Amino acid sequence: MGVKSFTHEVESQVSAPRMFQALVVDSHNLIPKLTPQGIKSADLLQGDGGVRTIKQINFGEGTQSKYMKHRIDVLDKENFFCKYILIERVMLGDKLESIVY
Repeated sequence: MGVKSFTHEVESQVSAPRMFQALVVDSHNLIPKLTPQGIKSADLLQGDGGVRTIKQINFGEGTQSKYMKHRIDVLDKENFFCKYILIERVMLGDKLESIVY
């Protein structure tokens, strides 16, 4: 089993609370609007957007995956931190068991 870690920081004119709200908390509403050619829709399957919420991202035609599901394990809005795990995806196959963000 291998583990990879990646950190990426970007400066933005948008405030951190607003960016976190849009890209993490409300991602299921925003991402399909930003990338309609790649992501057809995103749905909350379980929960209210907080911890233990399961989201499903449905990809558009011509993509390699039909959908993926991830579960939010940690959500700290005050410190702008979210940890979620990819729990289901058509492309996982034999090589990956899970992906944790």
